[in-house]
Amino acid sequence: PTFDAGSAMSRYYSGPVSDHFDGKRFFGPRESGNKGFSQLLKWQLSGERAKWPRWIENTAYPPPPERVEGDAIRVTMIGHVSTLVQTAGLNMLTDPVWSDRASPFQWAGPKRVRAPGVALKNLPQIDLILVSHNHYDHLDTGTIATLVAAHDPLIVTPLGNDAIIRKAAPTARIAAIDWDETTNCGPLTIEAEPVNHWSARWSSDRNEALWAAFTIHAPNRRIVFNGDSGFAGGWWVDRLMAKHKSVDFSLCPIGAYAPRWFMADAHMDPDEAVEVYKRMGAPLTLGYHWGTFQLTDEPIDEPRERLTAALKREGIDPARFRTLEPGEAWEL
Repeated sequence: PTFDAGSAMSRYYSGPVSDHFDGKRFFGPRESGNKGFSQLLKWQLSGERAKWPRWIENTAYPPPPERVEGDAIRVTMIGHVSTLVQTAGLNMLTDPVWSDRASPFQWAGPKRVRAPGVALKNLPQIDLILVSHNHYDHLDTGTIATLVAAHDPLIVTPLGNDAIIRKAAPTARIAAIDWDETTNCGPLTIEAEPVNHWSARWSSDRNEALWAAFTIHAPNRRIVFNGDSGFAGGWWVDRLMAKHKSVDFSLCPIGAYAPRWFMADAHMDPDEAVEVYKRMGAPLTLGYHWGTFQLTDEPIDEPRERLTAALKREGIDPARFRTLEPGEAWEL
């Protein structure tokens, strides 16, 4: 359904009021993304944005296998937040974005500086897509429509995002779930988890769809895909660990954090990501959300460099918390 901007209802979701939904908008224990136009203008006019290269050629890597069976986990970096995770005989994509821009327009907005690490046509059969929220660098309807036509995957996403996806891909198989709800895909159980973030496609639909991390329960492995979150004192990771006790593999954002006065409630910096790693019990972790689209002020390689420094300072083996180049794979 479509509602005008002044409607008392969400344009994406209709459901009962809860402890994180007021009938129109979703919210969390700690506010995020509440900056006004004057603050946005202050940031944009600050002149502190680092200069990124216009284009970086990727290194060629072997293509992913058709399947990875059993308890093994293989993750291939596509770029930004998009990864291919293969385990238990299933292939899943996280927040797949193959478009040239993370924007509502393909003629303006953040433009990728590196090609996707695996071309769409070279992907193995995709069984499952996780979409964490509706920001354009996470929910790319053009890519979703292409994947639905080619692979017919199950798409798991938080409440309300199904309406956005359905408009672009009417035949998509979608499971829209609330925080702490689960759905199944073959041997995997996918559970939505709260994180400290927000949502919007336009200026008038803020928080009318839900955002989430996902816990993927494989037969003998537990994987957490964060999606996007500010640290916010770590309330969400403490909650997650109180519920699940252990995590084997984590996908965690480390970039798009500068300036901190503007970004801290929505995006972690590398030091906070290392704190999350520690609170999670030191699972093998992939750092993403950097190096593809210039969304914020920091230099292109600074997230990786700061992560390396933080791991050294904390005495953490860098082989346990890694970054990958587009197309590069990590077999766990």
